[in-house]
Amino acid sequence: MQFDFSRWKHFTAMAIIGDGIMGVINPRRDARAWEYGPKPWQNLMQSLEDRPNLTRALSAVQVVGGILWVLHSSKSETAAKAPIKIEDSSRRIA
Repeated sequence: MQFDFSRWKHFTAMAIIGDGIMGVINPRRDARAWEYGPKPWQNLMQSLEDRPNLTRALSAVQVVGGILWVLHSSKSETAAKAPIKIEDSSRRIA
């Protein structure tokens, strides 16, 4: 079985974008959902829960970042799969 990184990148981008949208819609609930873990992390999530506008802004950046990542990775994957054209020749090398 071959490990397909492009599928994992796509799945991760969907999760990042989805979490960002949830943070924009309901920032306190989204911050509460991530409150588990080490104490410094819990403190960070508590401060984000207390500042919903900051959480919304970070979530919007998260959505944009996820979308840009998908667009950039799909562009590089498409370029890698494109046939190579040799100058002054009508033949293509795959």
